[in-house]
Amino acid sequence: MKIGILGYGNLGKGVECAVKNNPDTELACVFTRRNPSAVKVLTPGVPVYDAKDILDHKDEIDVLVLCSGSATDLPKQTPEYAKYFNVIDSFDTHARIPEHFANVDKAAKNSKHIALISCGWDPGIFSLLRIYGNCILPDGQDYTFWGPGVSQGHSDAIRRIKGVKDARQYTIPVQSALDAVRAGKNPELTTRQKHTRECWVVAEDGATKEDLDRIEKEIKEMPNYFAGYDTTVHFVSEEELKKNHAGIPHGGFVFRSGKTGWNKEFNNVIEYSLNLDSNPAFTASVLVSFARAIFRMNKEGQTGCRTVFDVAPAYLSPLSGEEIRAHLL
Repeated sequence: MKIGILGYGNLGKGVECAVKNNPDTELACVFTRRNPSAVKVLTPGVPVYDAKDILDHKDEIDVLVLCSGSATDLPKQTPEYAKYFNVIDSFDTHARIPEHFANVDKAAKNSKHIALISCGWDPGIFSLLRIYGNCILPDGQDYTFWGPGVSQGHSDAIRRIKGVKDARQYTIPVQSALDAVRAGKNPELTTRQKHTRECWVVAEDGATKEDLDRIEKEIKEMPNYFAGYDTTVHFVSEEELKKNHAGIPHGGFVFRSGKTGWNKEFNNVIEYSLNLDSNPAFTASVLVSFARAIFRMNKEGQTGCRTVFDVAPAYLSPLSGEEIRAHLL
């Protein structure tokens, strides 16, 4: 399977590494909006092209992995490139997923391609865990906690604000809420009661106090990202950000708490967790496994948009059906 990467930031580099770790995949090319001659990839012999020339190479790629941001890029890029490629993205603005799905589905069906959106660990792997929990414990309640860790999407959204040079955003679970869910108390929790958000922001040189106040206000009031959360904003130097916040760790927890038995006398708590050294490296590994799946599905004649809910686990594995049944069932 020949993979193309659009966007060579943290996620694009992660996809390149994931391709290296999957022997049945090959990196065909990388596309960038930067100067291609200035982008040095890790894989020997892989060409880097200007993103404007992407259609010149559509016959060289089985699946195009879109490694751009959800705030402004993916809503435009995914439906556009689904006209010419099988595509996959990690769109993570939960409130806008139905709209994004509809736009991509129309483009992919018209072009006879297949697309998979919102693929990563949340949305993505955690989405699957939530649906499994709902099906197994129909009389129950879902809880998802993210962090502690750096959210790439939220950090990118801050960097889009006028006057911001760089930023990192940490999502932090509220420990008392986490403990109550783990104990099976089934608490009713608001968004604000489950997480706090902590932002470390580098302002552009020469920023005034009025500039900083405006940036902080825009962050705290940003819909779909920070509105509704207790958010703390710290302004720091570029040196301090690089020294103390260079890593991109993340993780989280998915719970389903519910009852079973004739009289619902048995309590049950399902808990899954992730602890990631690198958010983009893990997300990229999820993307490559689902790229394999949609490549196979398209070869069978499937077209249109999909989510992780629509993909059978066997499509994700490079192993044969016989090997899966013998070793993993």
